[in-house]
Amino acid sequence: MKTPVLNIDQFKPAELADEVYVNRFSDHLLKNKNLISKPHSHDFYLCVFFTRGNGIHEIDFNTYDINPGSVFFIKPGQTHFWKFDEKPQGYIFFHSKAFYEMYSLVHQLEIFPFYYPYHNVSQIHIDFKNEVQALFENVLDEYVNTRILRELKLLNGINAIYIQLTRMFTSTIDLTKYSKSGYFKILEQLEQAINTYFEKEKLPRFYADLLHITPRHLNRVVHETLDKTTTQLIADRVILEARRLIVHSERSLSEIAECLGFSDYAYFSRYFKSNTGLSPLAFQKRYEHISKHS
Repeated sequence: MKTPVLNIDQFKPAELADEVYVNRFSDHLLKNKNLISKPHSHDFYLCVFFTRGNGIHEIDFNTYDINPGSVFFIKPGQTHFWKFDEKPQGYIFFHSKAFYEMYSLVHQLEIFPFYYPYHNVSQIHIDFKNEVQALFENVLDEYVNTRILRELKLLNGINAIYIQLTRMFTSTIDLTKYSKSGYFKILEQLEQAINTYFEKEKLPRFYADLLHITPRHLNRVVHETLDKTTTQLIADRVILEARRLIVHSERSLSEIAECLGFSDYAYFSRYFKSNTGLSPLAFQKRYEHISKHS
């Protein structure tokens, strides 16, 4: 069965603010267990802060531990699921890109490292729990109470959370390589282009031409910021989609290969194994426990 793509209207009461949702995580889990207990993706941005509980959180086949102080960020299209060993508590909010841009006249979501193109961070762990918890409480209070200019106040509160978490995160990592003139914009445009054309176009020159730069300059931007090549970025996106389809769809491996632009299954199998260390069939068997419950 295809991985479900959830939207905000499936979670929020109709009378509350459009294109944004805020809740205590325990209440969110109780009310929406049937929606979120299996692998799924969203068409919105999501942030979760855990104050209690333990378990694992798998995001696009990367597994993270859930502990008090864990904060997670999910971008639209990412596939994830939770598995808890201890009842979790904390806060969750999500919003659409349209909501953010409607009320934020200056900033874009991509200024925050959690939503950077390619090098986005899915999890951070914080020690200053009380300070951050107060910010989440303020956003929750604004969400559940109908007051004038609520949407604007909600965005201000969400920005306060993003800014505080960015400061905590950037205190331990150097992000200056992203600030080079034009580099960030090129990465953003490249991510959008690869997401659009990766099934048919797998050569760097196509994307360089699309961005009106030389393949050499594009490769330099990618290498200096991500320590990868453009070819590797394209392959990463192809392999991610292959993994998603192998685990979460009912298509045969040959059909998946064809869907991703490979007319020869044997070549697809070699391509997949060279990038993952496993054949498509071996990968499928490894994740059978997930696909059976998708």
